[in-house]
Amino acid sequence: MMLQILETRPQFLILSVLLVLHAAALAAARGHVVDWFLVVLAMAGLVLLHASVNVLNDWHDYARTGIDLKVRRTPFSGGSGLLPAGRISAGGALRLGLGTLGAGCLIGLYLAWVAGPPLLVIGLVGALSVVFYTPWLTRIGFGEVFAGLSLGVLPVVGTYFLLTGRLDTAAWVSGIPAGCLTYNLLLLNEFPDAEADIAGARRHMVVLLGKRKAARLYTVVELAAYVSLLAGVGAGVLHPWALLGLGGALFACKAIAVALREYDSFEGIIPGMGVNVASVLGTNALMAAGYGIAALAR
Repeated sequence: MMLQILETRPQFLILSVLLVLHAAALAAARGHVVDWFLVVLAMAGLVLLHASVNVLNDWHDYARTGIDLKVRRTPFSGGSGLLPAGRISAGGALRLGLGTLGAGCLIGLYLAWVAGPPLLVIGLVGALSVVFYTPWLTRIGFGEVFAGLSLGVLPVVGTYFLLTGRLDTAAWVSGIPAGCLTYNLLLLNEFPDAEADIAGARRHMVVLLGKRKAARLYTVVELAAYVSLLAGVGAGVLHPWALLGLGGALFACKAIAVALREYDSFEGIIPGMGVNVASVLGTNALMAAGYGIAALAR
């Protein structure tokens, strides 16, 4: 059982929990009563889908393309390493990936039945992203975009709709920083894998643009995350307490500096990947905390 848990890359699944908390706190800040049973179910469903895409990615990169036999792993990229090491079988990984996908979809269907058709559409986009992410989306330059949608914007919007029955502008605007940062989480983690990914016919943005231009794209998207947060508050769409999320920019600035300086260095970019993770998790956690303060102050 422990190996199966490790294969899901549990250290990254906290992002799913924080996205749901982000949306729940936003709903509370806007005066809605939060059903915490639904929040927990939403967390479970999103965590299962997130785990599924991680496992199916590992299975595909080992059993189908052999990328994981060529890649140099880091603490943040290159898969779990369990399949190449023979600690879990390809069949076992496939069953785990499909099982978590099925369980996540069942929870999603129940929540859609509770909340209504808009959540079904959002959940369908997420489920299809899991299925097509590795074999298709990463080969046509859309992997980062759908990661940003499915583990950024849409969980915030979907959870907010689940709790409020509304597709408010605030939910979409609040989801933009989350989407940008998840896009960049994936983008920066692709730098050390680029050569192995080329051999496996993967065509993500680092491969398509080259590392130097991809580092510049990373910088633009990272800045866009925090500019969108400032703009949302400035326009009166988001509560001023959302600005607490700017605390994540402290990590983002470090990540940008490393990306622009060390984009072509395998060892040099690893510290930037670490603070990049901190910027994603920190910004979502701090936005959730800000909304929580706003809710308590109502």
